[in-house]
Amino acid sequence: MPVGGGGGGGDFSLLHRTCKLVVLLCFLHISVTLVFYVKSLDIRFAFVPNSGSPHTSKPPSSNHGPPQNLNTTTTKDIKSVIISSQEEEDTKKEENSSAGEQQSVVVTTKPLEKCPDNSPLLVGPLRVEFGFTLALEQMARDNPRVEAGGRYRPADCLARHKVALIIPFRNREEHLKYWLYYLHPILQRQQLDYGVYVINQDGDEIFNRAKLLNVGYQEALKDYDYDCFVFSDVDLIPMDDRNVYACFSQPRHLSVSMDKFGFRLPYNQYFGGVSSMSKEQFLKINGFPNNYWGWGGEDDDIYNRVVSRGMSISRPSGVVGKCRMIRHDRDKQNEPNPQRFDLISHTRDTMNRDGIRSLSYKVVMRDKQPLYTMVNVDIGQP
Repeated sequence: MPVGGGGGGGDFSLLHRTCKLVVLLCFLHISVTLVFYVKSLDIRFAFVPNSGSPHTSKPPSSNHGPPQNLNTTTTKDIKSVIISSQEEEDTKKEENSSAGEQQSVVVTTKPLEKCPDNSPLLVGPLRVEFGFTLALEQMARDNPRVEAGGRYRPADCLARHKVALIIPFRNREEHLKYWLYYLHPILQRQQLDYGVYVINQDGDEIFNRAKLLNVGYQEALKDYDYDCFVFSDVDLIPMDDRNVYACFSQPRHLSVSMDKFGFRLPYNQYFGGVSSMSKEQFLKINGFPNNYWGWGGEDDDIYNRVVSRGMSISRPSGVVGKCRMIRHDRDKQNEPNPQRFDLISHTRDTMNRDGIRSLSYKVVMRDKQPLYTMVNVDIGQP
């Protein structure tokens, strides 16, 4: 039957076309899906090198070339920064070090100011006693800033006086200990730049005090440029540290009132015991006489020399100038000089040819002890 057969073929053809359309749509869907999938992969891979990288501080720019060039440039920049920072730090260290050295130099080379005219360390009247045992080793420990040879200078100011203390000496070891015990602390409180010289007469010849003082002057100047000289008997101790062992505009008599004389000056011309002179004053009188052998007379001769050169004797007050003498018997080979009065009467005639300019002696031994310099000398004989 023609009608029935034609209707069935048309249905099949319609179904066939519909299937093709469905297949085509599926293919198209799959193709579109694949395209989007691939694109999504490209986008993810493009972000991987920059996400979480510890060496990249900012996203790459298209103007700086490929990533590897960017990394190379960044490393160089980091090295440059590190080197620059290190150089800056080293420069700062050098500047700080240089500043520290300059500051150190300023501190160490800063000149000291002069010590005051009146030392603030003085205590005034002192209690002076004898009769107890002394050890030189302990005295050295008690005076740690006294250098070998009995040298001392203030640490915190520039001393106004450079003083050589000269002691004529023979066989007075115990007296010397007392002198060192009392005088070193006093001289330090007086803020003096000083040295102690014990001039020992060698041999058994008769004693000559004034010549030993000349020797002390000469020997002291071999060590230091002293400008002041204090001549002291070894048995005299000051009782007041305001009695400054220094030099003044005129020759100075320091042992003004001794207990031996009832703390009074025995006579106005007396110049014995302890006295001081500047270098200029000492040379002006040609030093001391060399020809007074035995006890007595040389002090009056020195007084005559001072007056004959137009100078006068200065003294502290009787209270400040108090001294104690260590009691002792007269030394052997130091008997009174029988010629002393005749010599004193001719001082003006003899002083130009008899003194420091005519001095002769021989050093037997020179030894720097912890608290003094010992000079053992042969000064000849009468």
